[in-house]
Amino acid sequence: MSQWITVCNLDDVIPGTGVCALVNGEQVALFRPDTSDTFYAISNMDPFAQSNVLSRGLICEHDGELWVASPLKKQRFALKDGRCLENVEASVKSYQVQVVNSEVQIAA
Repeated sequence: MSQWITVCNLDDVIPGTGVCALVNGEQVALFRPDTSDTFYAISNMDPFAQSNVLSRGLICEHDGELWVASPLKKQRFALKDGRCLENVEASVKSYQVQVVNSEVQIAA
């Protein structure tokens, strides 16, 4: 059973960017693609570079779906489920996110 953990306030994340949150000892890349209260969360670990950098990646759109391009080797990961566009075997963990009373929460 998942537990919701508050990681920040809605206005702490600038629209169009990502930030990193530490959830139960794991780095989670949290993204706010636009000015709405829609957020996505995936693991911050780039499996190709073996570095926690995905929160610093560039949010992009491909075939109507939002992705983040790793800042190091440029592989793209789907924001909704962590699937890697270039190699599905290198996909990353995704997390459920909700906003309650302007607080951003991640299921852990």
